[in-house]
Amino acid sequence: MRSIQDDLSDEVMCPCSGTTRGNIQKLFEEGLDIDAISRRTGAISGCAGCEWDIAQFLKELAILQQK
Repeated sequence: MRSIQDDLSDEVMCPCSGTTRGNIQKLFEEGLDIDAISRRTGAISGCAGCEWDIAQFLKELAILQQK
């Protein structure tokens, strides 16, 4: 599956855990959902300010995966 924005794969989506867009995409492609990604990376478990952005990114990935 091609990245939504390959040039942004190093973008940090969760500052609390340092989780990048690329890491989230990789875990999604392995079949993990948002809860499993959070447990694996620590994303969303700090201040949770990234929750909406990560959820939206996962929705976009799911749409691309269906095509």
